[in-house]
Amino acid sequence: MVLRASPFPNGFVAGIHAIGWALIVPCFWYLDRVIAVCKSTTKEIRERQETECYLHPLKVFFGSIFFFIFFLLTAPLAFLGFLLWAPLQACRRPFSYHRVEPTSAERETNRGFEQTGKATFTFASANLCLLPDSLARFNNLGHTQQRAYEIGKRIAESVVRPNVIITVESPSSCGPVSPSDSIIPRACSDTDGGLEGPSQPTGDHRSDPTESSASSDDAEEALTEPSSSQLNYNENSNKQGQSDRKSPAVLFSQRTRQQDEEPWEVSPFFPANIDILCLEEVFDKRAAKKLSNALKPLFGHILHDVGVYACQPPCRCSAFKFFNSGLFMASRFPVLEAQYHWFPNSRGEDALAAKGLLSTKVLIGQNQKQKKVVGYFNCTHLHAPEGEGKIRCDQLDMVTRWIGEFQAAHKQPDEEVVFDVLCGDFNFDNCSPDDVLEQNHSLFEEYRDPCRAEAGKEKPWVIGTLLEQPSLYEEDVNSPEMLQRTLVTEEVRKQYISPPVPKQGVPLVYPEPGQPWIGRRIDYILYRETSISKLCRTELEEVTFISQLAGLTDHIPVGLKLKVSLNSDYDDE
Repeated sequence: MVLRASPFPNGFVAGIHAIGWALIVPCFWYLDRVIAVCKSTTKEIRERQETECYLHPLKVFFGSIFFFIFFLLTAPLAFLGFLLWAPLQACRRPFSYHRVEPTSAERETNRGFEQTGKATFTFASANLCLLPDSLARFNNLGHTQQRAYEIGKRIAESVVRPNVIITVESPSSCGPVSPSDSIIPRACSDTDGGLEGPSQPTGDHRSDPTESSASSDDAEEALTEPSSSQLNYNENSNKQGQSDRKSPAVLFSQRTRQQDEEPWEVSPFFPANIDILCLEEVFDKRAAKKLSNALKPLFGHILHDVGVYACQPPCRCSAFKFFNSGLFMASRFPVLEAQYHWFPNSRGEDALAAKGLLSTKVLIGQNQKQKKVVGYFNCTHLHAPEGEGKIRCDQLDMVTRWIGEFQAAHKQPDEEVVFDVLCGDFNFDNCSPDDVLEQNHSLFEEYRDPCRAEAGKEKPWVIGTLLEQPSLYEEDVNSPEMLQRTLVTEEVRKQYISPPVPKQGVPLVYPEPGQPWIGRRIDYILYRETSISKLCRTELEEVTFISQLAGLTDHIPVGLKLKVSLNSDYDDE
């Protein structure tokens, strides 16, 4: 099955919808500016103080009047556009699909199973807070369109960089230390810090890295590139070089990882060669287009504008959706099936957006017996307000049920399922007393969370993913390298990562004596092994906390790398 690009059944309906939306946009934009001109970020306030600019009150006064007048002038046109736009939502498919034809078949397939019976898959998830500019400013984030462009550029820089695997013998440890594939140089940049021109990915990059790696010539070229080279600052850094706070970290791990400890790191880059990328809070349509333009040369299959609009059943005013779900998925693999469900139990400001679950089935390639190999990828964004765990638990019930129904409806007997991943912003963590209800949900019995020790307790190396909004532009966290340094130092990061939320009326005693301080981790990538082929074995390769979007969002993106192989019984089947 090939997904249709347009969310509408035919071009005529799509055209009427475009006209209606074009009439709405000017009024919406002026309203957005009325609010945005009155709300400053801490970065803008500091810049005005440094330049001793005292004209801001006049800018706010005259700017708000100017934009409000034009808001009133365009309101009649917006009302006419609304009359065209709203009824058409009943026949709109809840997502748009963008596909770029690959230059070669290998660009969108994984040949690992066909050649060796093994393959590695890399996933990443990030909440970008790409709301309309006025609303984003309440999260201390402004300039939504500029941020969208910069985020797309930074992700593209990471994804196209060489995948170099390095193993070194540490003289201070009893075994080899293997930095991840992000320990490679950054691409050359211009004076503004941007890429001079992102290179295009070539060939099949997803074969098992233990079976094949970059050539020695490529590695030598990468490691000798002048001035712009950077090494990852691993989680167990011995912090040497800390005295130069302006310099990027060039450190290897010096502590021996425990035998039962998952491989993890804090990286200033997104993982190289991400296979599927899930983004949350991409609510703004223009921002989504900028992201698509930046990512479509790298990810041939993009689902955006995911969600429903206008009045939804049971057709109450509280069920009117002003915003879509904010979900955005970019995949290297063809999307065979896709389905979206919205949560009907949202309340308050969350009810204005069509938050829900996006479930997809992607085509990976073939195995050695020429049998189709597929994977399931699901992304969601749960209810946000604190203290409303019952709503989130109900939404997790829906997520579990909808995923099961989707996989049962689209499962084929001639397919091998090699991964089943669920990711997104769950808006609860595994250390806050206020989130006990969600922490004990049965979802975590089905899906494995590599960062979770047990309900209510994180593994000691977890750092948290929610940044404190007032301090987003402080020197310690305003660049990928500085945020990376901060995250690996417990005493420093506790100043910038949101702490656990106490139960109402109960004082918080945290952390317990002898335990590390861990902030709120509300961004998850989970995987399930019970729903994949019985012939497959899944091995966790790496968990990554990513600092590359420092200053562009109030979340820390996360990455997950899985190695999947067919067991020895495969040939005897």
